[in-house]
Amino acid sequence: MTRMRTVDAIVQILEKEGATEAFGLPGAAINPFYSAMRAHGGIRHTLARHVEGASHMAEGYTRSAPGNIGICVGTSGPAGTDMVTGLYSASADSIPILCITGQAPVAKLHKEDFQAINIADIAEPVTKMAMTVLEPGQVPGAFQKAFGLMRSDRPGPVLLDLPMDVQLAEIEFDIDAYEPLPVNRPAASRTQAAKALDMMFRAERPLIVAGGGVINANASEKLVELAELLNVPVIPTLMGWGAMPDDHPLMAGMVGLQTSHRYGNATFLESDFVIGIGNRWANRHTGGLEQYTEGRTFVHVDIEPTQIGRVFSPDLGIVSDAGAALDALLEVARERKDDFSIPDYDVWAKDCAQRKSTMQRKTHFDQTPIKPQRVYEEMNSAFGKDVTYVSTIGLSQIAGGQFLHVYGPRQWINAGQAGPLGWTGPAALGVVRGKPGQTVVALSGDYDFQFMVEELAVGAQFNLPYIHVVVNNSYLGLIRQSQRGFKMEQNVSLAFENINSPETQGYGVDHVKVVEGLGCKALRVTDPEKIQEAFAQARSLAEEHQVPVVVEVILERVTNISMSPSNLDSVVEFEELAERGEDAPTAISMLD
Repeated sequence: MTRMRTVDAIVQILEKEGATEAFGLPGAAINPFYSAMRAHGGIRHTLARHVEGASHMAEGYTRSAPGNIGICVGTSGPAGTDMVTGLYSASADSIPILCITGQAPVAKLHKEDFQAINIADIAEPVTKMAMTVLEPGQVPGAFQKAFGLMRSDRPGPVLLDLPMDVQLAEIEFDIDAYEPLPVNRPAASRTQAAKALDMMFRAERPLIVAGGGVINANASEKLVELAELLNVPVIPTLMGWGAMPDDHPLMAGMVGLQTSHRYGNATFLESDFVIGIGNRWANRHTGGLEQYTEGRTFVHVDIEPTQIGRVFSPDLGIVSDAGAALDALLEVARERKDDFSIPDYDVWAKDCAQRKSTMQRKTHFDQTPIKPQRVYEEMNSAFGKDVTYVSTIGLSQIAGGQFLHVYGPRQWINAGQAGPLGWTGPAALGVVRGKPGQTVVALSGDYDFQFMVEELAVGAQFNLPYIHVVVNNSYLGLIRQSQRGFKMEQNVSLAFENINSPETQGYGVDHVKVVEGLGCKALRVTDPEKIQEAFAQARSLAEEHQVPVVVEVILERVTNISMSPSNLDSVVEFEELAERGEDAPTAISMLD
């Protein structure tokens, strides 16, 4: 055993647990931990410009590759309170990140000391564990439990709050005697898998809905194998996008009110059986439950027992890790294949493929100002199959979900439930940390981009190159579209005449100047025929200078993106209506 400060023990524990990527901001109450990181040298730290940004960087890092756990670091207050949004986002999407905060000394906790706040109680609702460690001897066990919780069952974030005197206290510790806790993941039984397949085989038009749990379990290959073995089409959720490559014959499209494909919704409405694996039946996916569930039999597989039946009661619920469930389903399906007891779903699969080949939305528009659909068409062409996209919320994310193509797991990184504005940029930086040397492309509307634009300086300082496509219509576009239902347009315009930049033509903020002032490169595009050239130039600039490169595309001010206020069969196809000279309905809501 060796006597050492608790913070020195913590750094050794982080390294042994494989969590060596930290993002944060030093401060008086967390400086002992920073001194340990400096002395030990096993943790790489990226200095954020805003502590919320650090939490989103940690998210992006975790989401980017299997096994990653990003760390965000700061004082308990106000840094910890800033990081709550990142904890909420991570919790909502089942993403393990570790938040470490430095607290006032134990004796000061009830005396309203400077920047002392009960961060553990604040963070408790959005974490799997939030603890202020009051005894130095508890530190190793607290971190051991934290990592066990983050990895077990439904993954999620943890916050550990460390009073300054606890950080500085000495304990006896031997890293060789420290062992990570075993990870608990429930597994479907053979009987459960057999019952699920029995129910499927009684159906004529079955579907597999693949959620983010499939990607969290690193089970995308198993999903594809099962779909091919059964010849059953797959519907990914937004969090599961990429689990089945977009160009796979059995990829049937996304379903939903917003981030959906016309052919995906049409196929779902024709189905009579659905097995959901690692998904949560989110409201923007299902729309009205009466229509979603009518005439269909449902099996729901989820790692969290209380998730089953939360939105509606399935005909069969199975508590299981998505990967373990796919293992069990594959084992039974292979046996059924050998004895020729799998129904022939060839006609159904071909019907789904036919809808996919014919029910496409228009993307090729030549007019100026540029229509957003053209931007996504050009992104597909410019960035190819190996790109990783990062996006958070708004019309840009919704349109991206409708028009972009994703070909592999963890190639679509998005904040699924929380959708905090400003998330995209810092999350992209975390993704770059997790995917060095790979092409990372962020997608933002102008308002999302402006929320945490200062984090671009982090990319410049630490040489984290990626391409950030900013589609600029100088509007809070999704809010403006949702206000149609109230027959108003209130506080949603970002436009003004910029006295310093007349070239922005009334669009307001000069993003090019802002980006350049933060040490990065920027391009502005106003001609649809120049988009492809700008993307090529951006890739070249990012590679040459190793900094983020922003491509701002100036859009027409108003474009209504296809979506529905209620049901899967009532998605308004605005462009189709416009081409016929008809007015689009106004009852469109955000549906959050």
